[in-house]
Amino acid sequence: MSDPGKHVADAVRTGTVVEPVGTDRSIGQLVASATAEMSALVHDEIALAKAEIRQDVRRGAMGGAAISIAGVFALFSLPVLSFAAAYGIHNLGLGLAWSFLIVGGAFLVLAALAAGLALLKFKKVKPPEKSIASAKQTAAVLQNVKPHPREVGKPVRSVARSSV
Repeated sequence: MSDPGKHVADAVRTGTVVEPVGTDRSIGQLVASATAEMSALVHDEIALAKAEIRQDVRRGAMGGAAISIAGVFALFSLPVLSFAAAYGIHNLGLGLAWSFLIVGGAFLVLAALAAGLALLKFKKVKPPEKSIASAKQTAAVLQNVKPHPREVGKPVRSVARSSV
């Protein structure tokens, strides 16, 4: 005799419609069927998460490459702009050494401001409290789950799902 729970699990995994199964299944078969369906659900959820993450990683990689290229060009322009600024100040009548000192000091002031801003932002970083609370709430709910009572004599009908 074939196992009806296995047929239900196979049908859920493949997305086919299953005809109602007789009510003569044992508790073991029902538990096996529920376990197989839960396993298929978890596998489907993991596959969906992987697909979403792959798409986000691709977008992030493209954005990271673009910002890296922009940073390299900005870095290459700094010496040219520094010399231009220093020689521009020198043309106003200040000595060349003082002109370069002023440009170098301006860069140090900008670096200090950026470092201060970075420290302020790092101090505001906190753990993902909402996600942690949600995970704890889900775990608490799942600990108190009781099986849903079914009426005896009423046929069980499986729901078809996609296998995406």
